[in-house]
Amino acid sequence: MVVLHIKQGDESQFLLETSVLATVDDTMRRIVMIFNGRMKVYRICAEMEMLAEHGPSLPSEMQGLTEDQIKDLKLEDEWAEVCIPSGGFCMNKDVCGKRNGRQPVENMLEVLHKTIKEAKGIISKEQVKSNTCLTEQHIYDALDILKGAIMIVYPQNLPPYDPIRKELENREDLEGTELHKQVLDLSLTQLWFAGKELQCGKKLLDYVGRNEKTKVIMKVQHRGHGAPGREPLITEDQQKELMIKEFKRREELKHLEEEEDDSYLDSPWADSNQLKRSFQGLNNISWKPH
Repeated sequence: MVVLHIKQGDESQFLLETSVLATVDDTMRRIVMIFNGRMKVYRICAEMEMLAEHGPSLPSEMQGLTEDQIKDLKLEDEWAEVCIPSGGFCMNKDVCGKRNGRQPVENMLEVLHKTIKEAKGIISKEQVKSNTCLTEQHIYDALDILKGAIMIVYPQNLPPYDPIRKELENREDLEGTELHKQVLDLSLTQLWFAGKELQCGKKLLDYVGRNEKTKVIMKVQHRGHGAPGREPLITEDQQKELMIKEFKRREELKHLEEEEDDSYLDSPWADSNQLKRSFQGLNNISWKPH
């Protein structure tokens, strides 16, 4: 099986194992699904960290308002008494005014933080360094454990307007946000290899050859951004290694030069022509201009 090292720009994203017989269309669909799935997991984890600090989200019409404004407008969070965390809560006010401030108790916080770490570990970019390939199942597994943690801490589930619940139920609306720019649209996504855009209707072997036991770098990006930059001839780690070796070589040469004492060559006994000149009577001759 061929391994695709998927990058966006110069940043590694994940490894994908496939076959050179796979079509470009199917490969693109898998890449986009895994890429967007990773982004979804990271978004949920970010919201869960806020959930662990300040409790469930407030209704959109109450967010950003002061307590006085909420009273004046006679607004009420109807889900506050329904979505109570297991074991109770303690108040930890959200200064941004997005969440109700009902922080879960310590043991439930541990459940949330542990699950966040585990989910991030499953889809982490560090998997590239350990040569671990990602699949669609990894995304499903990460989402399942996040959902499981929510149901443990909030048996009655979160409010229907909470970003975490909306993400888990695929109801999120990212339109007009910075997060939306991170999402790949299959119809607007390009895949590049060795300076060439992979064309739909072809197979991977048309670009990478028939050798299944190989690993290649492919870059994914939004359509219309032009060809991505080519990969350097040597990696950053290899460049660092070469610089270290060159530094060590220069230090060794410098050390050898400092230890090399050839001042003895100026001594009379070191002159190989000393004996010859003595026989010819040419020693101790000084030259003076007339």
